[in-house]
Amino acid sequence: MNRPWLVTGGAGFIGYHLCRRLSAEGRSVIAVDNLEPTYEPALKRRRLELLLELPGVAFHELDITDEAGMAALFQQARPGSVVHLAARAGVRGSHLDPMGYVRTNVVGFTVLLEQARRVEVPHVVYASSSSVYGDNAPVPFSVSDPADHPISVYAATKRADELIAHSYAHAYGLATTGLRFFTVYGPWGRPDMAYFAFADAILHGRPVTVYGDGSALRDFTYVDDAVDAITALVPRTPRSAGRPEDGDASVPWRIYNIGHGSQASVAELLDHLESRLGRRAERVSEPVHPGDVASTHADVEPLRRAIGDVPETPLAEGLDRFVPWLQGYRERHAEPHLA
Repeated sequence: MNRPWLVTGGAGFIGYHLCRRLSAEGRSVIAVDNLEPTYEPALKRRRLELLLELPGVAFHELDITDEAGMAALFQQARPGSVVHLAARAGVRGSHLDPMGYVRTNVVGFTVLLEQARRVEVPHVVYASSSSVYGDNAPVPFSVSDPADHPISVYAATKRADELIAHSYAHAYGLATTGLRFFTVYGPWGRPDMAYFAFADAILHGRPVTVYGDGSALRDFTYVDDAVDAITALVPRTPRSAGRPEDGDASVPWRIYNIGHGSQASVAELLDHLESRLGRRAERVSEPVHPGDVASTHADVEPLRRAIGDVPETPLAEGLDRFVPWLQGYRERHAEPHLA
């Protein structure tokens, strides 16, 4: 119980919120991040500044693909739990730099699993994505559905992670749980995500770019609810026996959807943001990106069976928290340069 939690991507969006929660609970945390400026560097730096103020949190600037560095860290820290959130995220970015995504998301994840099994970490919980379902899965998406036809490089790297985790569970008995996150949003989020980019554009009087006609449906998950699910699942180390619909019952490997279990359209999201910001958006339509799916919707019943609760924050309530944070953040910090 006294061994620390190791959180990769600790200065990232979900990682930052998770470290705050663990610190508040009095846990010892080792946060790892390479601080790569994949989006608005000032925002990540500010997250890091706040992270360094948290009691019980130690920070290591380290790339997860650095085998020697990761080996030294695991040998020194001997973590009791690992939550792996470090990744190159985003569908569109993966088509611009596919090799970068494969190096970080697949090679980096394998480096982490190898070190975890060498020091006998009891449980590795890692971020997957709802994008693994592709564009043809029936809704709501179930973890028992096939996920063999991803339509973006990003989705393919996340599905590869799930399969590599299964191989480690089978070959070495390393317990792993994959979390298919559905559009996580909230304060301190990623500026490249639609909800953040839309709100920022409306706030500063810039046009809002909508890919498609606004009818695309998403299952929006508030960040605190995602953290609730992570902290509830980490102590629940999967065993070999389990329900087949929760993953492969023959090895300690599980997959869960982390979503709200409902849908809202992009147009509805914009309506919510316009209402809260008190101004209309100038909407510019662009063609749908080939890696974007038309709909996401999480079946959260397996998660409910596992932890007895599921993410519950409605989109309207989550945006009531996000918008004031964004307004305050932009008042205190200069608007990011946009090319």
